[in-house]
Amino acid sequence: MAKLEFDKTEVENVIDKVVRKTMNMDLTWDWPCGVAYYGVSEAYEKTGKEEYLTLLKDRVDELIDLGLPKVWTVNACAMGHCLITLYQATGEQKYHDLLMSKIEYLKKDALRFGDHVLQHTVSANNDFPEQAWADTLFMAAFLLLRVGVMEKDDELIDDALNQWYWHIEYLQDPASGFYYHGYDNIAKNHMSGIYWGRANAWAAYTMSKVGSILPQCYLYPKYLEIAGSLNEQLAALKTVQTENGLWRTVLDDPESYEEVSASAGIAAAMLERGNVLHNKYINKSIQGLLANISEDGKVMNVSGGTAVMNDKEGYRGIPKRWIQGWGQGLVLAFFSTLLVSDKIQKDGAL
Repeated sequence: MAKLEFDKTEVENVIDKVVRKTMNMDLTWDWPCGVAYYGVSEAYEKTGKEEYLTLLKDRVDELIDLGLPKVWTVNACAMGHCLITLYQATGEQKYHDLLMSKIEYLKKDALRFGDHVLQHTVSANNDFPEQAWADTLFMAAFLLLRVGVMEKDDELIDDALNQWYWHIEYLQDPASGFYYHGYDNIAKNHMSGIYWGRANAWAAYTMSKVGSILPQCYLYPKYLEIAGSLNEQLAALKTVQTENGLWRTVLDDPESYEEVSASAGIAAAMLERGNVLHNKYINKSIQGLLANISEDGKVMNVSGGTAVMNDKEGYRGIPKRWIQGWGQGLVLAFFSTLLVSDKIQKDGAL
C-alpha cells in the first residue's frame, strides 16, 4: 500500500518561499487576501514559525489602520479566517471584534434565498440574484463553523451545516459526483452546467475540514450528508487526475488546462479525509504541485477570478499567467497539512 512520500525539509523550504512571496503581494481586504492569509495562517499553525505570525499580524494591522471596507460582502468574510488565528495566538480583542462583525453581517445582512441559503455576493450590489456558488463554502460556511465551534454557538454551527446541506443539494451532480460551478434558483438550473475545477476544490476542501473541527460530528445528521457527499466526490475526482498529478480547470474536458489552485485544494481535501487509498493520488499531486512553484515562491498556472462562464471555451480562456492570492493560499494549505499528515484525526467509517 502506498505511503505518502515527501522530503520534510523540501516541503518546509517550499512553504517558506510561498509565505514570503505571498506577504510581498499587495493584497487588500477581500477574498483573494482572505484565502492567501488563510494559507499563511495554516503555515504558522502547522510549522509553529513565529515569523509567519509576525508577518501576518503586521500586515493585517496595517490594513486595519488604513481603513476597512464600509460594507461587508460574503466573499470579503474570507478575511475572518486569519482573524481567528490572530485572535487565538495573541488574545487581542480587536481581532475578535472585527471577526464578530463579519459574523453579524452574515447572520443579519447577507442576502439569502430559499432555506436560508447565502447568496453569492462580491459587492454591495445584488450581483447574482438567488445564485449559489461553491465559493461561498470557503468564504462563509467554513468561517461560520469555525467561529461557531470557537464560541460554542449552536446557532452558528447549525447555519454552517445548513449551508453545506443546500450547496450539496444545489451543486453536486448525483450521477457524476462532481460539483457544478453555480446554481440559479430563479431559473432552476446550473447555468452553463460546468464542472469547474476550483469549485470542486472549494467544496472538497471545506467538507474535508468539518469532521476535524466539529466535536462529535457524528451526532449531526447534516454532517453525515457532508461526509457522504465528500466520499462520492473524491472517488470521482481521482478518476480525472492528470498524469502530472493535477486537475483541469474543467474537470472532464481534456482540452482545458491543468489548474494549480484547484489541484492544491482537491489534494488537500484528500489529505484531510485521510483515506489511505488516496495516498497514491496525493503522491502524484505532491510532485505536480512542486513543479508549479517558482524559485521565488510564486504559485504558477493559477486561473484568474472566474465567473460562471457561458461555456467550456470561456473557462479555457481564463488567463493563468499571474500570481493569485487563492493559488498561494491553497498551496500553503496543502503543504502545511502534508507536514502533519501523520497526525490527522480520522472520523472512522463515516
